[in-house]
Amino acid sequence: MRSTRKLEHLRLAMKITSDQGDSGFGDISLVPWAMPEIDLAEVDASCHFLGKSLTAPILINAMTGGHLETQEVNSALARAAQEAGLAIAVGSQRAALENKSLRETYVVVRRNNPDGVVLANLNAGCTPDDALRAVEMLNADGIQLYLNPAQELAMAEGDPNFRNVLENLSRVKEVVNVPVIIKEVGFGLSGEIVACLRETGVDFVDVGGRGGTNFIAIERMRGGRRIGEEMLSWGLPTAIALAEAVHFWPGRVIASGGIRTGLDIAKALALGASLTGIARPFLAAYKNGPEAVVKLALGLIENLRAVMFLVGAQDIATLQTRPVVITGYPREWLQERGLNPGKYAQRGYVRNVL
Repeated sequence: MRSTRKLEHLRLAMKITSDQGDSGFGDISLVPWAMPEIDLAEVDASCHFLGKSLTAPILINAMTGGHLETQEVNSALARAAQEAGLAIAVGSQRAALENKSLRETYVVVRRNNPDGVVLANLNAGCTPDDALRAVEMLNADGIQLYLNPAQELAMAEGDPNFRNVLENLSRVKEVVNVPVIIKEVGFGLSGEIVACLRETGVDFVDVGGRGGTNFIAIERMRGGRRIGEEMLSWGLPTAIALAEAVHFWPGRVIASGGIRTGLDIAKALALGASLTGIARPFLAAYKNGPEAVVKLALGLIENLRAVMFLVGAQDIATLQTRPVVITGYPREWLQERGLNPGKYAQRGYVRNVL
């Protein structure tokens, strides 16, 4: 039963104590600026997304809904988004489209965040009509359509049929009246895929890279198909996927997957992300009550502002001009792909000062 599966996913995501795979952000370094020439009080992390203002470019990313026990979780997440001024996305709404009694587990997000950015969510293979219904259910500002071939392959009840997805996305885009965001669920989007998605007319991509919640691990824990243990490290690390995506579609990329701290957020933004998505840390915070979720959201914003101050960036636009040094595996990967990681370290900011 779909609603039972949703609850299992939530519980297992909260149970896993370590991630499988490296997000790559450990090999990404911002260059410290010991003379910021600004006051911390002047640092402004705000941005605009889908026509609305956010206190910081942070998205409480798609997690849950579809089971009565998930309603309180979504309620707490939405309240945190409202109080902190962040965007929020619900989990897949398929369960509510099939069973109207489950609608409230999603609708509570809009009720508790009436003026903020709320994203609907369905599989990229959904029909245009279902996408429209999902948007209307939440009066959503946009819709995430997710790609999850690895999860479908691992899931006992999965359907690893991804024929005609690009064509379907073009049809969905013609019908819905809000921006469409295509996201991976933890295994990354390569530059080639981003280039293909751009041609469909969708509005943003969320790279959903390796380093965060691992759905192969979760499906194995559920007793799904016996994908080999070596596949637990499958996927493109988030930092690499982000650099590839930004190369092919600058200004239209959301970074998610293993982003945990204000420093991670700053690194992703400096690499060119327009928004950063975080999921499991908010679930972990929820274990300690709704107030802990709000505390985490506010803490992420303040830590991001602290990093911005330390690189002399008064706003997000300036942060995205600051030099970034890429080393290790991400550097090797990007060099082999012909994407010149050195360009980040050699930004004009450095040349103009020295």
